[in-house]
Amino acid sequence: MNRTRSSSWSWGAVTGGIAVAGVLLAWYWVPLDQWSFLLIDWVRSAGALGVAGVAVAYVVATIAMLPGAALTLVAGFVYGPVWGTLLISPVSVIAAALAFLLGRSVARPWVAARVAARPEFEAIDAAIAAQGFRIVFLLRLSPLFPYNLLNYGLALTGISFWSYVAASAIGMLPGTFLYVYLGSLVPNAAELVRGRPEASGPLGNVLYWAGLVATLAATMMITRAARKALRVSLTGAAPPRQETAANRASAQR
Repeated sequence: MNRTRSSSWSWGAVTGGIAVAGVLLAWYWVPLDQWSFLLIDWVRSAGALGVAGVAVAYVVATIAMLPGAALTLVAGFVYGPVWGTLLISPVSVIAAALAFLLGRSVARPWVAARVAARPEFEAIDAAIAAQGFRIVFLLRLSPLFPYNLLNYGLALTGISFWSYVAASAIGMLPGTFLYVYLGSLVPNAAELVRGRPEASGPLGNVLYWAGLVATLAATMMITRAARKALRVSLTGAAPPRQETAANRASAQR
């Protein structure tokens, strides 16, 4: 019985190793652009399975702290600004929630070590203790902290899980729409992969630039207002005499 189980594990390891090696070889020999074209074509033709693929990839990228902007652009390109936003917005919230839960459990020591290197987090922790929902909402609007690190870092604060989820869902929406909208403006997969979108015709140029400027202006206004409000809130916080999130995490190890 033990021999059979050991043999099964051995074959599983060999099969897994071959699969990984095959993927690595394919990744090495096939140009990155070609991979991107294949993935985009698959998402466009796979229907519901393509939607699920984008969602799973986004969640995995967020947990692994990899940039998710490319997937957001793809969602905009394939599904358009409305459906792309309706896909990415809830998926980004789910991904942020999972990262938050990991930051409060198995990843807590690692997160505490990363956060300890950022002195501004002490002020954020103190401000969240006073007005958690508002600060998380403003942090999501403002680029003060990287999105992926913020998912984990906020897990060390005293904010409740549901307040974190609600504030993140609302605060991340403008940025999500911006990237989805930018992806929807790209005319073809080649331009999306190369990052050089080109509008077609005079009317296309007018609509492209008008929509882009309007979206960027609205996002910048929201971001500037959020940064100003956040600066006021953090200036009013007094973290030196207060137990910080990083210290709490260290004490619980």
